[in-house]
Amino acid sequence: MKVSDILRIKGGTLFTTTPDEPLINALGLMAERDIGSLVVMEHGDLVGMLTVRELTQILVKTAGNIGKTIVRTAMDDAPLTCTMETDMDEVRRMMLDRHARYMPVMDKRMLMGVISFHDVARAVVDSQNFENKMLKAYIHDWPEGEDPEEAPKL
Repeated sequence: MKVSDILRIKGGTLFTTTPDEPLINALGLMAERDIGSLVVMEHGDLVGMLTVRELTQILVKTAGNIGKTIVRTAMDDAPLTCTMETDMDEVRRMMLDRHARYMPVMDKRMLMGVISFHDVARAVVDSQNFENKMLKAYIHDWPEGEDPEEAPKL
């Protein structure tokens, strides 16, 4: 399974902000849309990610007083990215290694979407459910008179 499979199912709705946007505005958009991340874009290029993690860190650092703080101050300016062709096993490994909950999907310099750890987990569960269903159907359709225990080992 590839990242493109997840984006096809998930859809391509993207929420972005700019690095010079007041942080409180970005936080308001995240709250309004009930989302955990914003892609930070500048002049058509991905320049960072703003997630709940970065917001938590800046709130602690400023004792909750973000006043005139801008997105650039809080964002992750080196976010982990993948492509449409990245395999799901690789995405899982990358996200686990970096503790990333959100990953922009890029096609060269073009932003194609964002996948979350939740999206990846859902894809894995759906895939396993499909495999289980196929295996149960296969076992259910076992030819009569043949003992599955005596079947050749693969």
